[in-house]
Amino acid sequence: MIHTTIGSAGHLLVIIAFVTAVVATFAYFKAGIAGSTVEESQTWKRFARTLFYLHVAAVLGVVFSLYWIIGNHYFEYHYAWKNSSLSLPTGYTISSFWQDQEGSFLLWIFWNVVLGCILILTNRSWEAPVMAVFALVQAFLTSMILGVVIPGLDLKIGSTPFLLLKEVMPDLPVYAMDPNFIPKDGKGLNPLLQNYWMVIHPPTLFLGFATTLIPFSFAIAGLWTKKIQDWVRPALPWSLLSAMILGVGILMGAYWAYETLNFGGYWNWDPVENSSFVPWLVLVAAIHTMIIARKNPTALKTSFILAIATFILVLYSTFMTRSGVLGSASVHSFTDLGLSGQLLVYLLTFTLASIGLLVYRWKSLPSDEEEVSTYSQEFWIFIGATLLCLSGFQIIATTSIPVYNKIAEAFGTVLNMALPADQIGHYNKFQLWFFSLITIVTGVGQYFWWKRAGKDKLQSLYNPLLLALLIAAAIITYQGIRDIQYIVLLTAGVFAVVANGSILFDIFRGNYKLSGGAVTHIGVALMLIGILFSSGYTKVVSINNSGLMISRSDEFTKDDNKENKENITLWLNKPEKMGDYMLTWRDVRVEPRHIPGYLPKSWVDIIEGDYHAVALRDIVVDGKQYNAKGDTLEIFPENFYYDIEYREPSGRIFNLFPRVQINPAMGGIVSSPDIQRKVNKDLYTYVSMVTNPTAEPVWSQTESFTVNLRDTFFVNDYVAILDNVVRTEQVEGVTLGEGDAAVKAIIRVLDKDKEYVITPSFVIRNRMVARKPEVSNDLGMRIQFQEINPQTGQFTFNVNTTQRDFIVMKAIEKPLINVLWMGTFVLVIGFIMATVRRFRDFVKMRNKENKPAGGKSKGKMRVEVADL
Repeated sequence: MIHTTIGSAGHLLVIIAFVTAVVATFAYFKAGIAGSTVEESQTWKRFARTLFYLHVAAVLGVVFSLYWIIGNHYFEYHYAWKNSSLSLPTGYTISSFWQDQEGSFLLWIFWNVVLGCILILTNRSWEAPVMAVFALVQAFLTSMILGVVIPGLDLKIGSTPFLLLKEVMPDLPVYAMDPNFIPKDGKGLNPLLQNYWMVIHPPTLFLGFATTLIPFSFAIAGLWTKKIQDWVRPALPWSLLSAMILGVGILMGAYWAYETLNFGGYWNWDPVENSSFVPWLVLVAAIHTMIIARKNPTALKTSFILAIATFILVLYSTFMTRSGVLGSASVHSFTDLGLSGQLLVYLLTFTLASIGLLVYRWKSLPSDEEEVSTYSQEFWIFIGATLLCLSGFQIIATTSIPVYNKIAEAFGTVLNMALPADQIGHYNKFQLWFFSLITIVTGVGQYFWWKRAGKDKLQSLYNPLLLALLIAAAIITYQGIRDIQYIVLLTAGVFAVVANGSILFDIFRGNYKLSGGAVTHIGVALMLIGILFSSGYTKVVSINNSGLMISRSDEFTKDDNKENKENITLWLNKPEKMGDYMLTWRDVRVEPRHIPGYLPKSWVDIIEGDYHAVALRDIVVDGKQYNAKGDTLEIFPENFYYDIEYREPSGRIFNLFPRVQINPAMGGIVSSPDIQRKVNKDLYTYVSMVTNPTAEPVWSQTESFTVNLRDTFFVNDYVAILDNVVRTEQVEGVTLGEGDAAVKAIIRVLDKDKEYVITPSFVIRNRMVARKPEVSNDLGMRIQFQEINPQTGQFTFNVNTTQRDFIVMKAIEKPLINVLWMGTFVLVIGFIMATVRRFRDFVKMRNKENKPAGGKSKGKMRVEVADL
């Protein structure tokens, strides 16, 4: 049965959400404009608030409808069929909600309504102008999932997630035979996204995007209502919260890339990565100017510009990643669903409107009559904000190259500009110097901010500078750092830690609540030091010393055979020396559901096209039996884990399990790393090349050998010896009855440094002959006991050979990467401290302003309206 009701309800609720957002925008605008009486403004505000709550209810209904479709596996809907499957665990079923464009827009809409409700309940004095902006943004966002066509104009607005599969793909032949066809299963979630970070990273990132709307709305409200300075106080704590959440979301994505992708790092300067990082840089710059905006008119103007620019950059990044313009430039970008025109209108509307309002009010903004002193607090904050903005500009200018090409193409011109071939090298060349200066400014600026340095007190900076130089010199000497860029960045980072640490020590002796800035700056410095060592001094330990070329493919031969030199080949169960380690590839394993760890692939028979396997033996893990032989168990069929044993010089053994995914959507086989984490470094291992674990072996033509006991025969490069033929009572897979007989041959096969025993069986059962071959994966050999000649005492064996299983793997040491993750933790702590302090300051001031002179609460809140 096709469940049309839930989809129709969801689509109707989208329309309701859109209409209520549009009408709420108008009502809040009417509540905020000048010329209205207090009663009229309050009436419009109550009406707008009711409409916004109806919008909230409609959005929650849309979210519920889509989750109901996905969670109940209604695969007649295109969105559920494309992004989920029966086999997905609950967490990944939830994350399939935002795998596609419509779901991610809905996630963004959801966070906006949550934040809008909080603003209504906590800040009534700013409600009308701020929520007018909020409601307008919601109208644009809900239009992205509207999915309606205007009759007569053939104009489609938005793309709805509530389309049936036959509406999206009406030409499928199956619908000609069965109009009510419903797929039994969906395509499933991209295996690369089946990671716990992908369950929490997108919601965090979109919450970060949503929170950037709050300082933008307050800035627009301040311009609109002529509260030129008052907007900063309520906007600042939200800006800090937004910077923390957006920063955490970006770092979650970086850690997901580190754990899941195999480019050997956590940041690749991908255009989609850049498009979220640049708004964060500008937002951090805005926070610093907002801190001094109430005292400095120039900073006030800059705060307006940066708060507006942050949100506009979020819209611009949305346009780039969802319009298809980055289709060939980034693996993370979405394909165009025909929304590029709407996205462009969305971007241009808020860009032109906000810039127009800022220009209109510019003359009424206060000006600073005096030149800012080099020794002032404001000067160093301006320097830091300027450097952050320049850093962001360099990134976005290069990232936007595909956009330049599209603009030129729209005007009939061909630019043919290309992104840098070496993106990492290109961005690092600039960003390394930007952040060296930024970290220095964080230290110097703190001394001026807390008045420990000034025009006549520069000597206070000498001690932290001298201490930082000594520490940096020791590290440079010990680590053997020679690159001047790295020396500068390391020295700057150490100085920032020392200087901010000194300030932090003094603050803690007074009021620790004021220490958020110093803690945050220390976190940034630690992150940069961790990035410096983990990226700049990565060491490849899987050096190919065999003298043999592994592959002639472009991937391995480019850059002077780089990958041929930096990968090693491992044969199954054959030890291989790698640096200080002795490596042995032990097995291929699969990932079961509901059973801890991984199981040897030989224990199960995977059912093709299903998410199950049949146990070929009792499944016992850590002494506990989970399945009996013949049981069906659930597995993740895309994932294969390569059990690689590392033996250290001390004799200590540990195992890593790098993953290979059978992922046709990503070109076939995709590998992911496994990581051995130590205090001072990570050992990062991934498989570069494998024999396909799902492919059946291709056996050579049969070669027969007739030999006597103790005879030697040669198979390829191996020496085989028939040691004995003995009677056996058990043959795997064969049930022996009374009168049946079975023997097995004991054949020793000698390799260069190891010998193997193969025992094929010969069975006489019910007067019929059965031959049970034995396969040695280590040797790539199959031997079948073919014949026994009682007259001559000779035995005949059929032998087939195939390509021996092998893997090509790369291992990298990433020193001091834990300093990066520790810095991330410190950064978040600093942001939390600063956010809590600023929220408390705002609440205290808000309560003070709302309290009359007599000390009693006002019966009615005074309404302030704009004069636009």
